[in-house]
Formats: sequence, C-alpha cells, structure tokens
Amino acid sequence: MFRTHTNGELTLKNLNEKVTLSGWVQTIRDKGFMIWIDLRDRYGITQLVLDEDRTSKELLETAKKLGREFVIKVEGTIIERTSKNPKIATGDVEILVENLIILNESQLPPFTIEDETDGGEELRMKYRYLDIRRNPVKDKLIFRHKMAQKVRNYLSDEGFIEVETPVLIKSTPEGARDFVVPSRMNPGQFYALPQSPQTFKQLLMVGGMDRYFQIVKCFRDEDLRADRQPEFTQIDCEMAFVEQEDIMNVFEGMTKVLLKDITGNEFGDFPRMTFADAMQKYGNDKPDIRFGMEFHELNDLTKGKDFKIFDDAELVVGINVEGIADYTRKQIDELVDWVKRPQIGATGLVWIKFQNDGVVTSSVNKFYSEEDLKKITEEFGAKAGDLIFIMSGNADKVRTQLSALRMELGNRLGLRKGNEFAPLWVVDFPLLEFDEESGRYHAMHHPFTSPKTEDFHLLETDPGKARANAYDLVLNGNEIGGGSIRIFDKDLQSKMFDLLGFSKEEAEAQFGFLMNAFKYGAPPHGGLAFGFDRLVAILDGNEVIRDYIAFPKNNSGRDVMIDAPAPIHQEQLTELELKLDLKS
Repeated sequence: MFRTHTNGELTLKNLNEKVTLSGWVQTIRDKGFMIWIDLRDRYGITQLVLDEDRTSKELLETAKKLGREFVIKVEGTIIERTSKNPKIATGDVEILVENLIILNESQLPPFTIEDETDGGEELRMKYRYLDIRRNPVKDKLIFRHKMAQKVRNYLSDEGFIEVETPVLIKSTPEGARDFVVPSRMNPGQFYALPQSPQTFKQLLMVGGMDRYFQIVKCFRDEDLRADRQPEFTQIDCEMAFVEQEDIMNVFEGMTKVLLKDITGNEFGDFPRMTFADAMQKYGNDKPDIRFGMEFHELNDLTKGKDFKIFDDAELVVGINVEGIADYTRKQIDELVDWVKRPQIGATGLVWIKFQNDGVVTSSVNKFYSEEDLKKITEEFGAKAGDLIFIMSGNADKVRTQLSALRMELGNRLGLRKGNEFAPLWVVDFPLLEFDEESGRYHAMHHPFTSPKTEDFHLLETDPGKARANAYDLVLNGNEIGGGSIRIFDKDLQSKMFDLLGFSKEEAEAQFGFLMNAFKYGAPPHGGLAFGFDRLVAILDGNEVIRDYIAFPKNNSGRDVMIDAPAPIHQEQLTELELKLDLKS
C-alpha cells in the first residue's frame, strides 16, 4: 500500500495513528540532529520529522539523500506539532517517520514548484507537467472539473442527452479557417477538424433527439489571443420544438446555478439589450456593464464651431469618467498615446475637465466657450470631479476605439473586479454583413441562423436590414455563449445560401446532406454553445483561458512541451500522396 491517507487530510483527530503517505518532496530543512520534510500531493502538504533521538541512523542517512521533487513513501505515527502552521490544513500535526522509501529520484526542476515561482511562462509551458504540481495551476484544473460536472448534472436533469459527434468531418468555406487532415485511403482528399458540431446537432434534432448536449473539442486555425486557443472546448447544445425564449430560459438557468455556486448569491433575471443599443451605448456587442461610462453622441453640440476634426467627422462621441478630474497632464497624455497605438488606431483624444472647484476647462478651449463646454457636461450628467473623453471619426471605427478606451479605463480604475459578475443577453443581431472586398454578404453567425419571422420579407427587398433570431450571453465584457433559432425549412435555407453567394451546385456539394434531411420532417429547433474554457476562466475571476487548459498552446499555436507542430517523415508524405515544396 502506497498510502492510507492523502497529504491534506490529517488533523489532531488522527493523533497517534499509524499512517502511510506518498508524494513529492516540497522542501527539506536539515539541522543535522533533526530533519523536517514537507511532503506534497495534490491534496496538500504534511510535515515529516526525523531526529537523532527517535530515528535510526540508517533512516536519517536515507533522508539526507533526498532532493526537491523526489518521490517517496513514508510510514510513521501522527504526533502534535510544537510549532503549528495555521496556513495549511495539516498544520497542527506532523509524522514521526519510522520508515522511508525513495520511489523515484528527481533532477533539480528548472523552476521552483511553489505558488510564487521563478519560472517564466514559456519555460513553465515547456515543463507543463511540473507546472501542474503548483497550486495555482492544479486548483484551476480542479475548478474546471467541478464546473464541467455541474454543467453535466444541470443539463441531464433538464432532459438533455450527451451525444458524441464526429471529429473527422468535411471542410466548409464559411467561418474561420479549418484544420485539415489528409486521407490516406482517399488520396488527394481531406477531412477537416470541426469548428463546431453545428450540422450534426441539427441532424440530431431531425433524428428526434430533442435535447442534445456535448462538452466537445473544437478547432479553429485563426490568430491567437489570451482568450483564444487553436483547440478549445464548447458546451454545445441544441433543442427541438422551441422558440428563442425557451432556449434563453434554460441556459440562463444553468448560468445562474454556476454563479450561485461561485458567489453564494441568487441572481435575478438577466438584463437584455439589442445589438443596436449595445453598439450605440458601449461600442461593442459584448459590453461590460459592471461600470458605467455609456457613450453619448455629441454631433449636435460639437459641430459648427470651426474645429475641423469634429466638423469633418461622421460621429463625435464621448464617455464621462467619474472622479478623475485630478488626472495630471502627464496621465492624460499617456492615455492619448495609448489610443494612438496601432492596435487602437485613433488620431487623438479630446478631454473636458469638470474641476472640483466647478470650473470647466478642456483641451479645445480655443474653439469652445465655457457655455459650450457646460452644455456638453450637462449632456453627460457630469459633476464636479469628472473627466470627459471625446473621440471622432468614422462611426464604426470611433465606436470601436472608444470602447477600447472605456475598457482600459475600467481596468486602470479597478472597476472590472474578478469577483463581481454582470451577465447580460444581447439580442437582435444583424443576420448578414456585407463584405466590400468579396462584394457579397456573409452570415453574421452562420448560414443556418434563421431571420426573425417579422423580417422574412426583407430577404427579398433589403437583406442587410434583416435581423437574426440570435442571442449572445455576455458576462463581464466577454461573450461566453451564443446561439440562434435555426432554419428548418429547406426553401428558406436554399434562399440563405443564395444570399451568401453559393451556387446551387456549391450548396449541394457542401450541405446537400443537411438539405436532404430537411425533406424528412425537420422540427423547429435552435441551440446555444458556450465557450467552456472562457466561461471557466471568467467564473474564476480571470480572462486568460490557457491557465485552465491542462496542456495549452502558446501565442504562436505551438505546443512547446512536445514541440508540435512538427515535420513528418517522407514515408508518411508518400503514403498520403502529398508533395511539399518548401523552397517555393
């Protein structure tokens, strides 16, 4: 037997018991006549003690050979510690060691296996199996497991059936880039790894599995950020014989269960906001509503004052930041430089201070009188101590730029607290968006999203104005889930393919299997998918998803631990009938 107990469970209730423990050596403190060893496993740490009076010379010699991260097994008796450690669960006791076996030696790790480590991110990713031994990583993986169990329990209780769908599927032109897999048995042909199980879950609805879910791996070959990975996990769900309200109620309920588990608090009905309102008030479709700074459009108050930057702009828009009128010129200039960075792309930033003494001043005093400036502050409902920032330019671009500034200020001012949660539904998205480069419409979500019933007629007359029967669940400024009511009528689906520029032949080649299924009595259906990695990170008060993935990729999409992707042998290329001309 390697252990009778774990290293996190022994207390004074176990005094004088004989126990066997196993684990990794965390630290060794050798005083010559006495040795203390901290023994660690994923459950915690137990202190071991050996001394000249109670331990054999042979056993002491064995203990002196130990190094950090050695794997050992010990047998001994639980005794009370004279110097207790309240920081750990086992801090009242220690093990008087009576036998010690070295199960495996360890080289000195490349970084310290401590909560506060000296290892950089890339080094820790290379030795991820060591990083997982640290509490911050281990605890995140355990938290992820608990959330997955709660999701499974909730959905199972709601009548959902978990069904696995294929991983080797067909590549489609819509959406992000596919990862492709060559087929040896079908030379020159390729599978794709799924970006989502979208068509399969719709086919399951045709098959009568009216409530489906799956916690599933998905793959997208796209540029990476802190909240993206080339392979990620979705909570993928679909329901038949439902309308939008039915789906939103089920998954609002699931999110409330998860939030209550985290916070201990009950959450009321989630607020709802249309896409148009979200863009107008916050400049993006996933607003963080934990703090204010709503946009105010200022065209009527700012134009016609001979300030060319505003006069020539399609949109002049600003935010009021409460309580920072004492910002110095240096602090404001730093924000101006921040919005001018290529990532944001703004040309500048105008400010108006409503000073604590009641005086209103600005960076554009030359063009605007004190009365003009006061009218602007009144538009915002600003008060003494507030600072207003204004940007101008192309309407879509300036909203995006001001949204980025709003989020940056939220971070700098500590308004985006990880332990505060503000969920929100965003609804009524555009069904289509027109791409100038390709000269055609693209689906805002995907080609299977249904228009709102009252907008069906717009598909014939003005498709760009049609709204999607779609909804996103937003939490703390992050989209954590999104879905839609699907098209289940083959004629409407065919019309959608026409609008997206598919020829009849292309639509048949890509999606003929789905169109054929619709001929056999497809029920009304819709669904939603959560980004599970992102959901777990936000629920745990973070936004970087790779901390919650056991073996993540870096920002270049590489697994630096196993060194992938990597070349394959020429024999494999020949077998697949592939030729690579890397020189060209």
